[in-house]
Amino acid sequence: MMKMLVPLAAVIVLIIIALAGVEATGMQALFGIAIPYIALIVFVVGMIYRVMDWAKSPVPFKIPTTCGQQQSLPWIKQGKIENPSTCFHTFIRMALEVFLFRSLFRNLKTEMKDGKVVYGSDKWLWLFALIFHYSFLVVLLRHIRFFVLEVPFVIEIIEALDSFFQVGVPLLYITGVSLLAGALFLFIRRIAIPQVRYISLPADYFPLFMIIAIAITGILMRYFIKVDVVAVKNLTIGLVTFNPTVPEGIGSIFYVHLFLVCVLFAYFPFSKLVHMGGVFLSPTRNLANDSRMVRHINPWNYPVHVHTYEEYEDEFRDKMKKAGIPVEKE
Repeated sequence: MMKMLVPLAAVIVLIIIALAGVEATGMQALFGIAIPYIALIVFVVGMIYRVMDWAKSPVPFKIPTTCGQQQSLPWIKQGKIENPSTCFHTFIRMALEVFLFRSLFRNLKTEMKDGKVVYGSDKWLWLFALIFHYSFLVVLLRHIRFFVLEVPFVIEIIEALDSFFQVGVPLLYITGVSLLAGALFLFIRRIAIPQVRYISLPADYFPLFMIIAIAITGILMRYFIKVDVVAVKNLTIGLVTFNPTVPEGIGSIFYVHLFLVCVLFAYFPFSKLVHMGGVFLSPTRNLANDSRMVRHINPWNYPVHVHTYEEYEDEFRDKMKKAGIPVEKE
């Protein structure tokens, strides 16, 4: 229980800090200008550091995960996607993994029933994970309109598709609701399944609570607690043009939302969320299984003088004879 309560309390404290900082002390400039810049710098530098650190990690031999027939004899059918042996098939496998979560789709749940191990389909996790990630992506893309003077046509199309139900005024964005639903499903799954709850850590709950809080504050701003959108855009345009100003009358809920987003971005490179970049550098995914076709020579090997047995015997022949040890050369 403490593994869940500690990160929940941390998120609540962050919300209180933002509210108190804006309402009680009037530090709008800190939460609207300084903290976003700091969070962006930490995110960019942290991501570059993590990616470069992974890229420098040696991979002395190929270790792709496989679950299909390797290429061998001509009359044996190869699993080209399951066990790729070419760069093209490896690219297809990576694309399916990145865009469709293919390995998660193939995931099975294991249960004990009547003393027997039973395997069954577990597609709900794949579905909600897909909904969650794509909703997050669309929400981020929609927010580009706040950072540019003229909204790109592509963003307008995304917004039109996202609100095609035309429910109420303002329009209901589907991804705003689906993002919250996906995050809630992942949270409920962690506490409802004993095995998952047992292995869950505070670091697993904290980003979920952060994303849930960000989604809720965003929904509150759009549909319930009105903020001055023009003032918000003036603030964001000032940030991207490095001429920041803090307009009056934006509303405290916006600063809470922005502060939570900044904390999440700063936390991103040092958390499990960084798998967004790590998946492309995973040797279990990005390598072709061609060890039978191509001889892999370790590039980190350096010439080492080997003390052969002949040299050993030449050096210790007299002592070996005295000790009664047989030698090859007299």
